[in-house]
Amino acid sequence: MESQNPQTSENLDSNPTSLSRDNLVHKVKSNLVFRSKWAELNGATGDLGTYIPIVFALTLAKDLNLGTTLIFTGVYNMLTGAIYGIPLPVQPMKLIAAVAISDGPDFNIPEIMAAGICTGAILLVLGATGLMQLVYKLIPLSVVRGIQLSQGLAFAMTAVKYIRKVQDFSKSKSKENRHWVGLDGLILAIVCACFIIVINGAGKERNERETSNVDDEERNMRSKRIKKTLANIPSAFIVFLLGVVLAFIRKPAVVKDIKFGPSSMEVVQFTSHAWKQGFIKGTIPQLPLSILNSVIAVCKLSSDLFPGKEFSATSVSITVGLMNLVGCWFGAMPCCHGAGGLAGQYKFGGRSGGCVAILGAA
Repeated sequence: MESQNPQTSENLDSNPTSLSRDNLVHKVKSNLVFRSKWAELNGATGDLGTYIPIVFALTLAKDLNLGTTLIFTGVYNMLTGAIYGIPLPVQPMKLIAAVAISDGPDFNIPEIMAAGICTGAILLVLGATGLMQLVYKLIPLSVVRGIQLSQGLAFAMTAVKYIRKVQDFSKSKSKENRHWVGLDGLILAIVCACFIIVINGAGKERNERETSNVDDEERNMRSKRIKKTLANIPSAFIVFLLGVVLAFIRKPAVVKDIKFGPSSMEVVQFTSHAWKQGFIKGTIPQLPLSILNSVIAVCKLSSDLFPGKEFSATSVSITVGLMNLVGCWFGAMPCCHGAGGLAGQYKFGGRSGGCVAILGAA
């Protein structure tokens, strides 16, 4: 006994890095494990309604490097899923994108990237110094709920506008009224919206159980089976896939324009004018939204949706800062996290980091 204990202790002490490495690998694997394959796949498409229009608008209006942006945001998603283990989204910085689209030729790629770098640097400093955690404690929950409500209403109104009007994403403007019939008509849009509402419900969670007392046990069990069957249908993924198919049907010639391999990656050239305009027009309006929605609201909402997984505002602020301090130098779109995207991906079935990891890989 005396000879075994020291040896065992010595072995444990001699390989602390091995133990920590094993623990880290185990944590990453557990963070990426799917709770339900179809539900996680469905959740992965829950925030594309925000991501796709903004990325395409910047690509059309400002010649954003789409290949670089997709690669970097894909890596961001996979790392986010591995680190946090929840469907935490990677979203465009909306106010910077809005300024870029509306401001004309004075706010181009160098200004966009300078705004992202400055915003990321400030968030990194706030996180590293602990000031973000202090802000998190000081801001009342009612303010966070107000942000979530305003974001939800804004997205809802935008969705209605997209359905009613034909969109010119390169100018962020609505054009003529959409036709009722056709592969891009109002009837198809309404049918798809109703399909998602019927499958996912208006306010109930996918795994919610009935709590009311029902006399007819057989009818109650039948209702539960129907709801469980509907909950397993990946409604958002089906609608997204339908949209992709219809896009090729409407314009088959686009197949000839598809080329494999991303565009070449280059370091963005900045001028003093780009840094000045990026900070004044991009960073200053974006920073309050990033602090409140991308960090504070995300941490509050994650503690609501995942009681066992609560994240500090410090870590979230640092990850947002690092994303932009790396990717923006190469022309990747400025990114952040978002409470609206987290709520959307959760609603559609995302429950683990595997949800955003599979989106990033795609």
